[in-house]
Amino acid sequence: MIHLTEQLSLQKIKTEDCTKLYNVMREVYPLAYSHFWTDNGDWYVNSQYAKAHILKELSEENTAYYFVLFKDEIVGNFRIIWDETLQGLSEEKQVKLHRIYLHKKTQGNGIGKKLVAWLSERAIKKGYNAIWLDAMDEQPQAFQFYKKLGFVYHSHTFLAYDLLYKEVRKMSQLYKVLNP
Repeated sequence: MIHLTEQLSLQKIKTEDCTKLYNVMREVYPLAYSHFWTDNGDWYVNSQYAKAHILKELSEENTAYYFVLFKDEIVGNFRIIWDETLQGLSEEKQVKLHRIYLHKKTQGNGIGKKLVAWLSERAIKKGYNAIWLDAMDEQPQAFQFYKKLGFVYHSHTFLAYDLLYKEVRKMSQLYKVLNP
C-alpha cells in the first residue's frame, strides 16, 4: 500500500484482483462516459476490463497498475507505463499516464491532482523528463484539469471503436515537462 495522504492511497492491482477491478469499472466508467457509446460503454468495460486483458496488462514490463483508495474505499484505478514515448516529443525519458479513472462521487477532493503530483515526483526521482497522456476532447473538464497542472497540447489521434459515436473519437495527446 502506498499512502499519499491520510485519506488517499494506492494499492497495487494483482492477478487475483481482475474481478474486483472489473466490478469497480462497471460502476465508475459509465458515470463519465456512457453517453459517448451506442451501448452505454458496455463493450469498452467488457473488453478493456476482461480478465484476459487485465492479465495481459499486468504482465507488461514497465507498468504499474493501482486501485485508488479514498477513505479506505476503492474509488478508481491508475495505470502508468514507464518508457512509453509520445511520437514527436523530444524529451528523452517519458512516462505515460495510461489510465486515471475516479468515481464521480470523489470529484472536488483533489484526488486527481494528488495522483499526478505523486507520479511527477516519482518520475523526477527516476530521471524522467516528461509525463504524457491521451484525453478525450469531449471531456472539457479533463482538459481544464490537466491544463491547470501544466500539461500542454502536443497532437491528436482518433479512436477506432465502432460503438463509440464518431463525434467523440478525437483524443488529444497532452504532455508536461518535468522540472527537477
